[in-house]
Amino acid sequence: MLIASKTRHPKTHPLGATWDGEGTNFAIFSENATGIELCLFDDNDQETRLPLIERENHIWYRYVVGVHPGQKYGFRVDGPYKPEEGHRFNAAKLLVDPYAKAIAGNVVQGSAIFGEQNGNISDLDDCHLIPKSLVIDPSFNWEGDQLLQIPWNETIIYETHVKGFTKLHPDVPDNLRGTYAGLAHPASIKYLQSLGITAVELLPVHHIFTHPKFLFEEGLCDYWGYRTLGYFAPYSGYSSSGHLGQQVTEFKQMVKTLHAAGIEVILDVVYNHTAEVDQFGPTLCWRGIDNKVYYRLKEDNLSEYIDFTGCGHSLNVSHPQVLKMMMDSLRYWVSEMHVDGFRFDEAPTLAREEFSFDVSVNTCSRKFSFIQYDIGAGFFDIIHQDPILSQVKLIAEAWDSNATDSYQVGNFPVFWSEWNGQYRDTMRNFWINPDEITLGKFVDGFAGSSYLYRSKGRLPNASINYITCHDNWTLHDLIPDGNNKQKRNLFTTLLLSHGVPMLLGGDEFGRTQQGNDNAYNQDNEISWFDWELLEKNKELFEFVGQLIQLRQDHPIFRQRNWFEGEPFWGESEKQDVLWLKPDGKEMNTADFKQPLLAMSIFLNGKEIAPLMPQGDHLHDNSFLIFVNADKESIQFTISTDLPIKEWQGIIDTNQSHFIESSPVYHSGDNLEVKERSLMVLMG
Repeated sequence: MLIASKTRHPKTHPLGATWDGEGTNFAIFSENATGIELCLFDDNDQETRLPLIERENHIWYRYVVGVHPGQKYGFRVDGPYKPEEGHRFNAAKLLVDPYAKAIAGNVVQGSAIFGEQNGNISDLDDCHLIPKSLVIDPSFNWEGDQLLQIPWNETIIYETHVKGFTKLHPDVPDNLRGTYAGLAHPASIKYLQSLGITAVELLPVHHIFTHPKFLFEEGLCDYWGYRTLGYFAPYSGYSSSGHLGQQVTEFKQMVKTLHAAGIEVILDVVYNHTAEVDQFGPTLCWRGIDNKVYYRLKEDNLSEYIDFTGCGHSLNVSHPQVLKMMMDSLRYWVSEMHVDGFRFDEAPTLAREEFSFDVSVNTCSRKFSFIQYDIGAGFFDIIHQDPILSQVKLIAEAWDSNATDSYQVGNFPVFWSEWNGQYRDTMRNFWINPDEITLGKFVDGFAGSSYLYRSKGRLPNASINYITCHDNWTLHDLIPDGNNKQKRNLFTTLLLSHGVPMLLGGDEFGRTQQGNDNAYNQDNEISWFDWELLEKNKELFEFVGQLIQLRQDHPIFRQRNWFEGEPFWGESEKQDVLWLKPDGKEMNTADFKQPLLAMSIFLNGKEIAPLMPQGDHLHDNSFLIFVNADKESIQFTISTDLPIKEWQGIIDTNQSHFIESSPVYHSGDNLEVKERSLMVLMG
């Protein structure tokens, strides 16, 4: 029998369901509700409703003795249904707890999940279609596990999907494929380690609405997971051990196992919009709890949503409770789930703030307001000062869908790194469509995109360099005829560039989506990793592994600081980097502005900025990189002005592996670099 506690005092915080060994405290925020019921479900999904009588500072709360981990629950929230005033309360709808630590099952498609029918409030009860929130036992033996805090300059990111990575993996047991446990399986760990990966960036793992109506009707689903239904709950569909809270433990075990292997876990998170879509979407959680609080509404029509995301609406980050929910969620994933960082989907949306001004003409006055991206937004400020969040990896997808100022690459604060779309476009064009690029753009991208970041006090690690990501083609599908030489060109460029390299999972062995450039709804062989391709493309996999090992072995490729273009220590009397024409002469300003397709890069191993803990001078080999994106072979001359007089070839992208036996090259020697290829010499 469930009774209100006489010995325990209900509490307003923390929000959500908190079990203390004897019972559970429930707390939920709603500013405009007139009544809230806690709904408890037994093993047969029979519902018991308990009113939340206590209310303080818009938080409704109650303590219930006898409620233990595994208890399924939800809320029904009453209040005005007046869309024209921004209110969409409907007590007929069971709502997911926005602070639920676990959620059982998926939303089932049906007309009852929609808050209105034909423009009127719907009285259809949808509790049989809505997944239930769960009370959890948060205990877990971490055995001393902590965040790895791998320095940015030593980080190699591998973007992948929890399910897709192991769904077809032959060495992962059937019952673990496509799960958190599958990603933590020894076969998965061994693979990532053999490649040299230091961080996996996982597509969304927050609990999601997988089957929105328009996909459901086509027999498709939201495979990528960008329709969030719970910001604190790992998606139960990726659990091998069940959905009644076990998914939390399995996720923690995955993180713990990856950490033990030296691999960080970065989550792709979606705080800009939710699974509830626009005014015609379902009522699942926030819309029914307090629509006017949680979503940005049009000032001149409160029944419609402001949409910066392309998904029908935007979360209202200007409201303190919404901002608090985001921060509570982020801190939870770091403190309780031990994740090492986050990649923020459509991050500019989170920093869009309202600006108002008055215009007066004679005796008439009118107030104007607009919303725009603000680098000084509260979202950034609160993370900047937070002792937990300011210490983890923070990555922005630096654009959203706003019509006027969507592209904000280079415009994020310190502490932040960004998916550098300009780097991606430059390197793609240089190798695949070389007539569309100048050497100046190539050079700046290779050097860490200093024009974007340096003047703002940011380091090269602000640039997350990538050629492909989940959102578009795989590398194999991007390149005409899947040419492996072009793949080697792009991989070599990526892994030798200043900044932080990110690989799209599977590119290293030629994963294909059969030409599909938007596989967000393809939970099938189009998206799942075909591991048979690994054996067919073993040489490409090994080449990428050799590149990563080269980067890890040589600090000259993973410097924390910018190239200075001058002798840092003065030992070699040559700059830390030189940009040279094919004849060996140094390039001038005019050369960088030309659509030239060939150059060489000298990286001076005696002029590396301090990397040692005490700031000691660090030496490394020097390197010469010859780049030829032209359609014809080019003769390069090794400059006689360089301090290194003998060079050994290590990479020729015309060859499938690193060079095993190379002639020694000397100052003044000529060497031929084949069309659309790249060579690297070490001295």
